[in-house]
Amino acid sequence: MRFEWPDGYGQRILAEVDSTNAEAARIAAGLAGPEWILALKQTAARGRRGRPWSNPEGNFAATLVLPHAGDPAQAALRSFVASLALYDAFVAVTGRADSFALKWPNDVLLNGGKVAGILLESLTPTQIAIGIGINLAQAPDASQVEPGAVRPVSLLSETGASVTPEEFLTPLAAAFARHEAQFTTYGFGPIREAWLARAARLGEVITARTATSETVGTFRDVDGQGNLVLETAKSRVAIPAADVFF
Repeated sequence: MRFEWPDGYGQRILAEVDSTNAEAARIAAGLAGPEWILALKQTAARGRRGRPWSNPEGNFAATLVLPHAGDPAQAALRSFVASLALYDAFVAVTGRADSFALKWPNDVLLNGGKVAGILLESLTPTQIAIGIGINLAQAPDASQVEPGAVRPVSLLSETGASVTPEEFLTPLAAAFARHEAQFTTYGFGPIREAWLARAARLGEVITARTATSETVGTFRDVDGQGNLVLETAKSRVAIPAADVFF
């Protein structure tokens, strides 16, 4: 399947940078439209809550700058747009739709292990950076992830698909542009439905953990604001942000 680069999206490929999200912050003020930044090497990659992100050679590290993402609530929903884009790109390069699932709030699973993560950062009140890291060629050792977290996996080891970061960028950008157009035209509803159809552990008991609390319940839904909805022994609870454990 051939993919075309989406109209209106810029692209820059860097041999090396500290982090693509940091580069996004440096260049954002000069951008008129959305811009993809792909780094073949990162020297200071990071994940959620400032955690280090392992980025061996051959893996994917990119950031999309969206200059007109709307208010903070609307901007935050782009994690679901990006998740769907990743899912579509993975299926396109592997042909394996049943192997992938989406883990709230912003991870992609392959055969139950984490193959990709998304990091959203606000640059201005209406501008965001969507950082995406993918284990295309190599996965970090399990000792490098938080205890209880899903195991890291790579696309190559789990599917045999050998894809370079440059090769993966175009189908990802094309898929994102398609879902972003749907989001801006029809709102979050269709994105939410598509995301739930691909959700990991929907209807199962999971644990949502923040720095100060832990909630165990059955994963029932994602609401119209993107919150995780758990049914506990006492009530239904909507959780805006947390790390999820199975």
